[in-house]
Amino acid sequence: MPNLHTTTVELFPAAPFDFAKSVAFLGEFMPAAGEQNLDRMQITKATRLDGVTVVFRVRSTGTIAAPRLAVELFSTDPLPADLVARLSQRIGFFLSIGDDLAPFYALGQADPAFAPVIQQMHGYHQVKFLTPYENAAWAIMSTRTGMPQAKQIKDRFIAAYGDAIEVDGRRYAAFPEAHDVLGASISDLEQVVGLMRRAEFIQSASRAFATVDPAWLLAADYDEVKAWLLTIKGIGAWGSSFILIRALGRLDRLDAPEWRLMEQVARRYSVPRDEAITRQLAAHYGAYQGYWAHYLRAASV
Repeated sequence: MPNLHTTTVELFPAAPFDFAKSVAFLGEFMPAAGEQNLDRMQITKATRLDGVTVVFRVRSTGTIAAPRLAVELFSTDPLPADLVARLSQRIGFFLSIGDDLAPFYALGQADPAFAPVIQQMHGYHQVKFLTPYENAAWAIMSTRTGMPQAKQIKDRFIAAYGDAIEVDGRRYAAFPEAHDVLGASISDLEQVVGLMRRAEFIQSASRAFATVDPAWLLAADYDEVKAWLLTIKGIGAWGSSFILIRALGRLDRLDAPEWRLMEQVARRYSVPRDEAITRQLAAHYGAYQGYWAHYLRAASV
């Protein structure tokens, strides 16, 4: 194994930021199970950006009230400064370090059913999927499929089209970029993901994310981004809402509440499991509806 190049950067999250809760969430997050090392209160994980595979290691060097993160980037070749900057931005976005939780917490404290969730999850910033493409692929792989089977499909997909780097004796596999999959035929994809229809959906997602401007996904009008996501085969109302919240951090709407969320709402608020009721309760949180939903789900783990 050749010697790796190491680059270090620092990130400064918005307080409060409880890194331990980020680590704990990843430890229970089935879609990424086995893809990172969480030993010694660190997150070590691989990603790909512009055809370059990098392993990043994040650890807290601050406090909840004055947070600071030390990041090491491991690569087979030296990383140019612009790539380091964009990797730092990706890691920060993955950990939602820029999210200002104060307005959300003020709304939550005024909600007696939700205030205990705020107390339990205080300082937790949403841990996203590393890329929208990975989130879209997972949405396709997990639709009408049990979680363990979907994870097996994802692992095969990473092995077939991703890349890996070994750091400290452990191999870290990175989810492929959309461009990595463009050359795969439907029959090739079917061999990996198991169903022809699923292969067609993955191909559609790969073509879409290989051509879209990532900055547009974050900055464009919510409805425009949602409409674009709905053009991808296999991405419907739930999938588009899932990606908007869990990969893009577009938290101001809750378009398609899933049944697990409605179960948590029913339990916390002592109401029937009902989509209209869930939407009504979410409306109290305005631009933080997605955070409200994510906290309810994360607190139930």
